[in-house]
Amino acid sequence: MDSLTKEQRHRCMTAIHGKGTKPEILVRKFLFSRGFRYRLNHPRLPGHPDLVLRKYRTVIFVNGCFWHGHENCKYFRLPKTN
Repeated sequence: MDSLTKEQRHRCMTAIHGKGTKPEILVRKFLFSRGFRYRLNHPRLPGHPDLVLRKYRTVIFVNGCFWHGHENCKYFRLPKTN
């Protein structure tokens, strides 16, 4: 049972971005400033990597603290429900 109304759930889910997150933008700026060129969110590769450096045959996935769940990370919060 959802504790939020349909409109509240919609606003909450709309705020979640899968592309262009702050950590991803930081990595992109870092790589670009050092001369690396890349493609974003390649749809035909397994897992849809965030960055693809074709010249180096390398992909980069930028995952935040939620996905890693480090024990001592101040940003990780285990969700109360799914």
